[in-house]
Amino acid sequence: MELFTAKNVVKVYGTTRALSNVSISVQRGSIFGLLGPNGAGKTTLIRIINQITAPDSGEILLEGRRMKFSDIGRIGYLPEERGLYKKMKIGEQALYLAQLKGLSHSEALRNLKYWFEKFDIGAWWEKKVEELSKGMQQKVQFITTVVHKPQLLIFDEPFSGFDPINTNLLKQEILNLRDQGATIIFSTHNMSSVEELCDHIALINRSKKILDGPITEVKEQHKSNIFEISYRGNFDQVQRSLNHTYKILEHTESASGNTLRIQHLAGHPGNELIRGLLPVAEITSFHEVIPSMNDVFIKVVENYNAQSNKP
Repeated sequence: MELFTAKNVVKVYGTTRALSNVSISVQRGSIFGLLGPNGAGKTTLIRIINQITAPDSGEILLEGRRMKFSDIGRIGYLPEERGLYKKMKIGEQALYLAQLKGLSHSEALRNLKYWFEKFDIGAWWEKKVEELSKGMQQKVQFITTVVHKPQLLIFDEPFSGFDPINTNLLKQEILNLRDQGATIIFSTHNMSSVEELCDHIALINRSKKILDGPITEVKEQHKSNIFEISYRGNFDQVQRSLNHTYKILEHTESASGNTLRIQHLAGHPGNELIRGLLPVAEITSFHEVIPSMNDVFIKVVENYNAQSNKP
């Protein structure tokens, strides 16, 4: 069941079309990757969801009904550009932001204590924000985003500035929040994080949605019939066993065995390739190469741009 839906959202700034009939559906309790190049329209959509701005046309729905201003308390938003008050004490600021989201003073204090202890930053409660490193400031902002236990969380480049250890810490907390029932919209240019975290993605480019689907299906749809084979045998014999529908992309030889990367130009299944190789080689491993999300992102955007630029 969808928690959040955007239907045919259009937004125009002067002569610039930021969003052109963009529709997405985010399933309850999932992590949804909102992807796209810089300037594609992602931030505009996020601003519309947070009611910072309004669409020129289209609908924004929460649990099947039009969103209203009071729904802001059900959303947690971590923007790419951080917004803490540098001269203000951390604990005082966190309490203030938590109460803005509707928590009582005692609820805010209890929830913040839990998160400050979890992230091992309790000793910083009385410090000013400007005394913290960038990574520590981002931990505080993450806490103020989730402290009121929102139904819908929006993270825009949440790992920016984090070292690998703290990145993994935050990833685990995002997964924990999902497992506890939160629905998450996750925007990033880091495709490896998308593969680790997201269930479903939508790719926006030049204001339009050009790709949408479960991440496993998206990767399957964009595979190129490329296979990687490790074998023992004579390469010349292997090469002669292949007909014109195969293209050798790469071949390496070593004392322990040979590796062949090959593409089936006709798109036939791998079983046919195995049958052709067995009489001339001992196959030690065989797998189809599934593209990474980084590969898919580049391929889809470049193809779309090439088609759009045609006269």
